[in-house]
Amino acid sequence: MPNRLAGETSPYLLQHADNPVDWFPWGPDALARARLLDRPIFLSIGYAACHWCHVMERESFEDAATARILNERFVAIKVDREERPDLDSIYMGAVQAMTGSGGWPMSVFLTPDGAPFYGGTYFPDRPRHGMPSFSQVLEGVARAWSEQRGDVAAAGQRLVEALGERSRAAVTDDAPALDGATFARVDEELAARFDPVNGSWGEAPKFPQAMTIEYLLRRIAAGETSSAAMVRFTLDKMADGGIRDQLGGGFHRYATDARWLVPHFEQMLYDNALLARAYLHAWSLFRESRAGHYRDVATGILDYLLRELATPDGAFASSQDADTEGIEGLTFTWRAAEVREVLGDAAPAFTAAYGVTDDGNWEGVTILSRVWAAPDTPPPRDDPGFEASLAGSRAQLHERRRRRPQPARDDKALAAWNGLAIAALAEAGRLLREERYTSAAVRAAETITGGLLAPDGALGRSWKDGRAVGQGVLEDHADLAEGLLALYESTFDERWFTIARGLMDRVLDRFGDPAGGFFDTADDHERLITRPRDLQDNAVPSGSAMAVTVLLRLAAWTGEARYREAADRALAAAGPFVVRYPTAFGQWLAAATFAAADVVEVAVVGDPAVPATRRLLEPATAAWRPFQVLAAAPERLVDRSVVPLLTERTAVGGRPTAHVCRGFACDLPVTDPEALADRIGR
Repeated sequence: MPNRLAGETSPYLLQHADNPVDWFPWGPDALARARLLDRPIFLSIGYAACHWCHVMERESFEDAATARILNERFVAIKVDREERPDLDSIYMGAVQAMTGSGGWPMSVFLTPDGAPFYGGTYFPDRPRHGMPSFSQVLEGVARAWSEQRGDVAAAGQRLVEALGERSRAAVTDDAPALDGATFARVDEELAARFDPVNGSWGEAPKFPQAMTIEYLLRRIAAGETSSAAMVRFTLDKMADGGIRDQLGGGFHRYATDARWLVPHFEQMLYDNALLARAYLHAWSLFRESRAGHYRDVATGILDYLLRELATPDGAFASSQDADTEGIEGLTFTWRAAEVREVLGDAAPAFTAAYGVTDDGNWEGVTILSRVWAAPDTPPPRDDPGFEASLAGSRAQLHERRRRRPQPARDDKALAAWNGLAIAALAEAGRLLREERYTSAAVRAAETITGGLLAPDGALGRSWKDGRAVGQGVLEDHADLAEGLLALYESTFDERWFTIARGLMDRVLDRFGDPAGGFFDTADDHERLITRPRDLQDNAVPSGSAMAVTVLLRLAAWTGEARYREAADRALAAAGPFVVRYPTAFGQWLAAATFAAADVVEVAVVGDPAVPATRRLLEPATAAWRPFQVLAAAPERLVDRSVVPLLTERTAVGGRPTAHVCRGFACDLPVTDPEALADRIGR
């Protein structure tokens, strides 16, 4: 019989609905049962695309003997970390404090009131590699609960106190100013930690660090070009590696090795949205030599989103699994004989370019990556004819691959991750003049706001099968607002500006800490053992850092001091950590560059649908300008505009007119595109 998870919408929870474990979803019923029976809680947190989550399910949660122990001695709760990032943040902090590391599946034991007292990640079904079996862990915890209750309760209380201390703001009078001198020190630190062989920062496993790259791209855009070679080397290495699906265009979550070859094969919406933007920005900055390749990488990612992750209602699914039919990477790897069969005479050039061998490069098969055997074999990358032939071969192999079994897809649409995708698509539509990307962004925005935004302004977390689930956390509000503001600048449809501003007003009202900064949950959120606040970036930007990013931009559009003041206070709270740990605070650094910049505010009076207005807008829209905000409206609508930057702007001589301002102090208006280019900086 299905357990209590059968009524959930999360694909991850539904995967466990037929387990013999008597799973509860997180909620008052589960907590009340633990108190009534005086049992400890076993909390298992994971996500649908997680390889080791599937392994632990097969080994332990589908095992009748293990399930019997759980059912008789614990209350078992299963949580999708993507639906409940608040719970994930709190209990991951506890596991890291207890063990020094973390990951998924996360396995945590709690008192009936939710205090964690023991935990870890994956436990095998039998002892191996110095790890106890899961059943041994269960027996040990049950025995401690029965025989050492006082020690268990004390350990849980100490952890709760430590987690509460971690969530408090730490604003100090001597917080470092995030200015040019600080940025220079950060740049030196990043250069010192850089991997000159493989690019990026850190050893294996290697994760794409999109937020750090975005910070450095902003530094380059501001004229500090010393990191340009470092950024380009990293982007090239990632794009050529097996972490990128060389046929389908998307990126896998991370590489298990240092050289980007062997990925963990799941593909996540957030990674691809963030990387699409990073490659798009790099293409805009580096227009010479191989920079066209960055455009191809960006469009490949976006086309992957539209092809594989778009849901029937126009939103974007969360992920695709690492496993296909229980085998990791089955869909994505190749044997040389099959490549030769598909490509025929074109096979030798392709196998040389993509490292295909009879022996393979991973467990007897080949993960495609772009390699070079010799300077003249294959031809140099700037040979258009050779690149065109490789593109044809990739298309043939991709078509063959589509006939294989495909990885499962987690169809839930998360507000935050869809916000990141909307931002990438909207910006690509504007910079590349690709209407299909803009249209996809609009459709996703309509679905997410229509399904998850309540009339009172409350935002939900997850949308699936016509059902909204969960309460939006800080990252949902901030990431969705970021996406909607990018969509406003691409369409000048003011409904997106209005919704984005409303989301951030709610952030100020419900998420703010009087001591400075923001909590990850609203003040009317479910009461947990602590109110989480996670400053550093993880796989996605810190919710606080993205909130600061959006508030700074809103301050430039509106002139409202409360947006700037809230952002500055949050930056002050994060400042000491940003300087010490730059790769963990890339989004904060990106926001700080905007805070320190001489931001250009461009207000165009003219109908954006009219060719003359589009010509005038060209200098402000044709390139990525990270320190600019842009507004436009027909003259007849300016007085009714919701964008304060447009207030009382007029057209000169009935022609489309641009007003260029800095700090709401404006130059004389211009009507000529060349003059606008001079004003904003070419």
